[in-house]
Parts: sequence; C-alpha cells; structure tokens
Amino acid sequence: MTEPAYDLLIRGGRVATVSDVFEADVAISGESIVAIGRGLSGARREIDARGKLVLPGGVDSHCHIEQLSAAGIMNADTFESATVSAAFGGTTSVISFAAQHVGMKLPQVLEDYHALAKKGAVIDYAFHMIIADPTKETLETDLPALIKQGHGSIKIFMTYDRLKIDDEPLLDILLAARDGGAMLCAHAENHGIISWMVKRLLARGYTHPKYHAISHARVSEAEAFTRLIGMAALIDQPIMIFHVSTAEGAKVIRDARGQGLKVFAETCPQYLFLTADDLDKPGAEGAKWMCSPPPRRAADQEALWQALALGDLQTISSDHAPYRYDETGKLRAGPNPSFKQVANGLPGLEVRLPLLFDSMVSKGRLGVEKFVDLTSTAPAKIYNLHPRKGSIAVGADADIAIWDPVREVTLSDDMMHDLAGYTPFAGRKLRGWPVTVLSRGRVIVNDGKRSVEAGSGRFLARSGGEAAKPTGRLVSDMDPEQNFGARLL
Repeated sequence: MTEPAYDLLIRGGRVATVSDVFEADVAISGESIVAIGRGLSGARREIDARGKLVLPGGVDSHCHIEQLSAAGIMNADTFESATVSAAFGGTTSVISFAAQHVGMKLPQVLEDYHALAKKGAVIDYAFHMIIADPTKETLETDLPALIKQGHGSIKIFMTYDRLKIDDEPLLDILLAARDGGAMLCAHAENHGIISWMVKRLLARGYTHPKYHAISHARVSEAEAFTRLIGMAALIDQPIMIFHVSTAEGAKVIRDARGQGLKVFAETCPQYLFLTADDLDKPGAEGAKWMCSPPPRRAADQEALWQALALGDLQTISSDHAPYRYDETGKLRAGPNPSFKQVANGLPGLEVRLPLLFDSMVSKGRLGVEKFVDLTSTAPAKIYNLHPRKGSIAVGADADIAIWDPVREVTLSDDMMHDLAGYTPFAGRKLRGWPVTVLSRGRVIVNDGKRSVEAGSGRFLARSGGEAAKPTGRLVSDMDPEQNFGARLL
C-alpha cells in the first residue's frame, strides 16, 4: 500500500496572496506547506474548502499580553487566553511586549515574559523590548546581547509619566538600535501638550471619560512624529510609528517617506471604526472605549483608509490592551474615576481580522489582496518573520485561516475568548468569518471549537531584518555643515 504523500490537504479553496487570488489545493506535511496546485491527492486527511477563502494566518505585531502597566495594573489576559482569542479571530502569530520599568534589568524582564509565554501561548510569538530605563548597562551590555538572542525590535514611549523617554536618551536608544541592527518602534505623542491639557481639564472639573479624547490634542501626534522622524534621520535608524490616529499624523509620515526616509507606520481598528463620540457614554461607561491615542473623527478615518491604500501605512495591528471594566482594571480608582485615573487600552486581538475582512473584502473597500498584505504579509516582512510567516507558499509554516466569506456574525461580549469581559465593537454585524485555523499544520480552531493545548506555541527568534537596516543616508551626508556631527556617531 502506497504511503500518503501528504499529512493534510486543504482542497478546492480560493487561495489569496498579496498579488493574486486563485483556486488551488494546499498540501501540508509536518509543519510546512509542501505543495500548491490543482488536483492534488494522497493525503491522510482532507479539509473541504470549496466556497471558502484560504488565507495566511494573521500576524498581529502590536499586542499587550499578561503585561504589568507602569501604574502597577496587570492587564486582563494571560498568554493562554490572549492567544486563544487571537486564534479564534484567525491570527496565528503575535508580537507582544516585554516591558521594562524603571529599575528593572532588561534580561530579567525577558526571562519573566518568556516563562509566561512558554506556559500559556497556543500560537507562535515574539517580543518587542520596551525600554523605560535607558541606563548605560541597558544600552551597552544588555540590549546588544538580547538582540543577538532574537529580539529584533525595541519600543519606546514619548509620553506617559513613568515611561516617557526624553529627546537626548531617545537619541542614545536610536543609536543603540542602529548599532545592533534592531527596529525602533514608538508611541509618539507630545507629553508636554498632553500633560498641560490634562491639568487644565481636571482643574475645571472636566473629568468624564469623553475628555480623554480632548486631552490628547491632535497636534500632539503630528508634532511628536516630526520630532521622532528628525532624530531617526540624524542617526539613520529605521523606525516604526505605532497607532497613527490623525490625518495630520498620516501626512507627516507620507512626507517623510516621500523624502526617502525609512519610516514605517501602522494604524488599528479603533481608529478606522470608532470615533471620539464613542467615549461619550453615561456615567463611567465611556472608559471602555479609552485608549491612547484616542479615537478621533470620521474625517480621520477616511484619511487613514487613504493612507493605507497609498502605502503610507503598511500594517494594521490590534494594539490589544485588555483591562476589565471593574475594580481590577478600568475602575481601579473607584466607580466614577476621572479620565486620568482610567487604564488606557482596548481588547482587540479576536476582532481585528473580522472587522477588517468585513470592510476590506466583503464591502470591497481595498480587496482581499490588500487585506492579506496589511494584516499578515507586510508585518511578517517588516519584523523579519517572512517567508516563514505571512504567506501561503511552499516552504512556509502552515499557518492558515480558512474564511467563510458569506457567514454573518454579530459581535457580542459573550462570544469573546479573551478575559476583558467586553468588546468595544459589540453589536456590529460582520460578513465573513474564519471557520478553520491552522498553526504549523495543526488545526487549532474548527467551527468554533478549540483543539490546541496551552504552551504549544513557539518563540520566534528574529533579527531586525532588512527593514531595520540603515539607509546609509545620514542627515550629515546631505548637509555638509553637519559632517562633524556624523563623526560623533
């Protein structure tokens, strides 16, 4: 008797890549895709994908999992609950954060987060290293060693009292990233503007959650983007700007990229589907919709969609930051907190892809190829997970989401698998849903049922990759008067 050629065959679906959509069978052996074609046969098991779309599993490159905030609040999810939630939404790889706070040793921070992920994660994962304490030891000893161990990206905050990195140490971090070959990611808002606004709003009794959106004045985003891009250009260090929320911010990025600067940027579903009006709810309920930066206006949504279409923004992440609407999370300061006392962040790992599929594919906004690119292929390439992740191609990991393009689902709090207890998108009716999800050839979700064990995800070691390589164009190269500054680097 002939031994079966393949372990698993996904038959008759429409496979989508960043450039094409075509009908094909996808054959899997072990953990990898080994053949793509029509009329394949000889598998131990088959999945009938006729009438469905076969897409690469999502890569969510910005999510906070089992993370302690600078204010001492643990977010709602464990690595198990968060990654199970991701899997039910069609995501098969995540990049979360190993968060250093002032006084913490970065190697110990990474060791602690690795232990949590190894115990709980059901899909594959990597880490961005948050640097909040850029000591000489951190930058000159710890960071180079950790980059070599496969932690190819760094995150900094330009705001938040306990996390913000001022301009001079930020230049030190940019240089350390350049020397180590790592990507530098940033939460970029002007801290002084936000702090000034918060103090004046609170002093005048404007404490309701809706004033959170006003406190983060939109000018604070564009100003911080401009300042960060200028510093990165001086050092010749590629950067990723997280969660772009305004039309003005998108324009700053477009202009920088038009000058040939190596600037990447993302946005998130909350900025494409929510507005500041969503924070205006009775009592403290608007706290459920509080994140930083806040949702803006309908005109900003349109500007962000245009930026995605033009390629000014390259990825859409969830920025999953789950805090329960109770005394352990959003209401830690009491049942009627001021907006300043509310933990910032929204759950979003599970609904990221369905929200975007409904808008981009079902409603035809940008099409399935662009959906695949923005949610899977582009983040995999930028963060050096490609070609192993982010594509349906021979040799790639068999991370696949099979979508029923006509299934209609109304989002509700009860259907979520994370531990936040709610979704800010409840009540939305979506068309298109991931019905079968595979991670490295394993069926981990099928028709609403989980079939994967905690701890079966794997760490994805990676360098900064091509995206993190300097351009070789220092500001001083373009301006002869700054040649002395170049020598200082």
